[in-house]
Amino acid sequence: MAIQRLTADQLYSVAELEQLPCKSTKELTPIDEIVGQERAQKAVEFAMSIKEKGYNIYAIGQNGLGKRTMILRYLNRHPHDASALYDWCYVANFEDIRTPKVLKLPQGVGVRFRNDIEKLMTKLVNAMPLAFDNEMYFSRADKLKNQLAQKQEAELERISKDAKEKGISLTITTQGDYQFVAMNGEELHTEETFDALSRKEQESFGASIDELEVSLRSMVRQLTEWEEAYTEKIKKLNDDVTRDVITHFIKQLKLDYSQYPEIKTYLTELQKDIIENADIFLEESGEQGEIASAALDKKLPRRYKVNVLVSRKTDEFPIVVEETPNYHTLFGSIETATFKGTVFTDFSLIRAGSLHKANGGVLLMDAQKVLEQPYVWDGLKRALRSRQLSFTSLEKEVTLTGAVSLDPEPIPLDIKIILFGDYRTYQLLQHYDPEFSELFRVTADFEDEMKRTPESELHYARFISSVVHDNNMLHCDKKAIARIIEHSSRIVADQGKLSLHSAHIANLLRESNYVAKQSNSNMIRIGHVEEALSNQEMRVSRLKDMVMEGFINGTTLIRTEGKAVGQVNALSVISTSDHAFGAPNRITATTCYGDGEVIDIERSVDLGGSIHSKGVMILSAYLSSVFGRNARVPLTTTITFEQSYGGVDGDSASMAELCAVASAFSKQPNRQDIAITGSMNQFGESQPIGGVNEKIEGFFDVCVIKGRHPQQGVIIPRSNVHNLMLRPDIVRAVEKGEFHIWAIEHVTEAIEIFTGKRAGEPTDDGSYPIDTIFGIAQAKLNALRK
Repeated sequence: MAIQRLTADQLYSVAELEQLPCKSTKELTPIDEIVGQERAQKAVEFAMSIKEKGYNIYAIGQNGLGKRTMILRYLNRHPHDASALYDWCYVANFEDIRTPKVLKLPQGVGVRFRNDIEKLMTKLVNAMPLAFDNEMYFSRADKLKNQLAQKQEAELERISKDAKEKGISLTITTQGDYQFVAMNGEELHTEETFDALSRKEQESFGASIDELEVSLRSMVRQLTEWEEAYTEKIKKLNDDVTRDVITHFIKQLKLDYSQYPEIKTYLTELQKDIIENADIFLEESGEQGEIASAALDKKLPRRYKVNVLVSRKTDEFPIVVEETPNYHTLFGSIETATFKGTVFTDFSLIRAGSLHKANGGVLLMDAQKVLEQPYVWDGLKRALRSRQLSFTSLEKEVTLTGAVSLDPEPIPLDIKIILFGDYRTYQLLQHYDPEFSELFRVTADFEDEMKRTPESELHYARFISSVVHDNNMLHCDKKAIARIIEHSSRIVADQGKLSLHSAHIANLLRESNYVAKQSNSNMIRIGHVEEALSNQEMRVSRLKDMVMEGFINGTTLIRTEGKAVGQVNALSVISTSDHAFGAPNRITATTCYGDGEVIDIERSVDLGGSIHSKGVMILSAYLSSVFGRNARVPLTTTITFEQSYGGVDGDSASMAELCAVASAFSKQPNRQDIAITGSMNQFGESQPIGGVNEKIEGFFDVCVIKGRHPQQGVIIPRSNVHNLMLRPDIVRAVEKGEFHIWAIEHVTEAIEIFTGKRAGEPTDDGSYPIDTIFGIAQAKLNALRK
């Protein structure tokens, strides 16, 4: 088969954009979805349509693929049931104030109810003191008080009268106790006068006093009963007054919220509690206001507030993106306030987290950030398993103390969680957390690239238009759009594919827009895109410039013309985190009498990686199949990368190494104006490698440094032809016949290009024609064997 020399149109795939209906992005309809992610989009649609537990989503893909953008665009269009969205409120549990109750209300009702309760409390704060500070209340209270006083006075008068008839007086001591004292006429007996009485008289007085004290004790019991009855009557009066006030105000509320059973129940409990705790609105109203001020709240009784945790103002589907998913931002918190040196909390200080806000909708988070924060992953799994949100105090869990806190009623959880992460994080979770697969059953796998067709190019153009429109950039003309699409193919190094790294394309558009504005252009044109790409290259190419400087000043030895035995220019790629570039390496092979071993110096000194060593072993196997069919090869061969100090890996130099060895065996020189890249198998067939564009460009640049002439070129595997998206200067050089790229299928084709002689086909007995490279080498080996 004839060796294929590539033409200029095979080196670069031009975007014709024949289907583009306009001349710029100004008239091009922006796309409302991310191109080429049908697989991931179907996964998201599937997960969103299933309500059962566990169908949460893990979105896999590198940063910059537009995962979040695509999912958010889909979710904004996602049909949802607005009636399934609720407001969530916490109110006091009057039976146990430590366990606040949850009110689940239709959207929009929560805030309205809170405002109505605040209005009610404001009215009660003003009305209650007035209800207890008027003549009607005073007269009713005085009447009850007078009735008690009259009864007490009548009973005391009766006992006093009985005592007086018996010559005894009822007096009250300085301590307020009742006491009976014998009378001496109109005066009280003193000790001296009482002692002067006869024993009989003294005993008579004593017996009378004992009888009277029995009556007195009976009277005291009666008085206590009357006072209790009076207290109950006063309380009933107060309750009646409070009830009259609150019933007047709460009646309308009960009518307004009659269709909400939870609110009706709460209003009944509220009314009962206010009646029992009317003091809050009277003497303690000042302190209530102070406590409210301490908690930065309105000066209303805190016990009767409605804490609207989540309020849905519209029918919009709840979509929350949590950028900092720590424990409190996700699960909410219970705040504290300080009043007169004492720290306190109550249900009105409960604050919502992202899970509460996204309840009924979707919460999006970065997987790595979730895993970085302590207790968050366990808390998230617990919430998804139980399908409810509990306010567990993180401090209590961490410190293991029994601090008194609130224990609010849990809120039912109906949510979809979407985690964004890379494949490695996904694998770690799959391997180490058995619950992960149960809770995140759907994987949305995002593609890095898509097929390049006229239709997909049109889609891509519309994507470019959407970036331009969204960011208010200058519009791109048709040639600029085509150049960006071509650059997208260059990113993935494939003429038949386009990169889906939307962030990279968006950055290129921003920089092109900047360049266009700097040059006072009214549109982004192809020259602006080229300048933006050149600026990007310049910012990250310091290492490349350092490497090329070695070729300029001659410290890195390389020849780009002439011929040499056992020497080949191979091509390698040097990569940093944000840049990759190619540079040629000299590979040399030497031989000496031996037992057929191929010594890889890189491996011997631990500078060669395992894949490179595998390539050398494959090369050795091929050599043995060519020259060692009938007898052992009587040479030891040593191969190395000259001036390589940082380590070598990969098998893309195996064809170059074989060409160097074949030259060393046959003593036929190889052309030095040609470089080669490509791996091979044990049958000598060429295999594709990576970085083919960078490798060709690296050798071309060195040729420019060392001196250009029209015979220079590069040999690549034919299976790499579709990866070619070369620089315009190289395409032009090939078009003019000033640079050459050969695509080969077998290493023997490379040997023929390097030496100018055919490698040779074996006869049935394994011998090669004497005028071929393998024939010459075989003759030399046979001479050595003899």
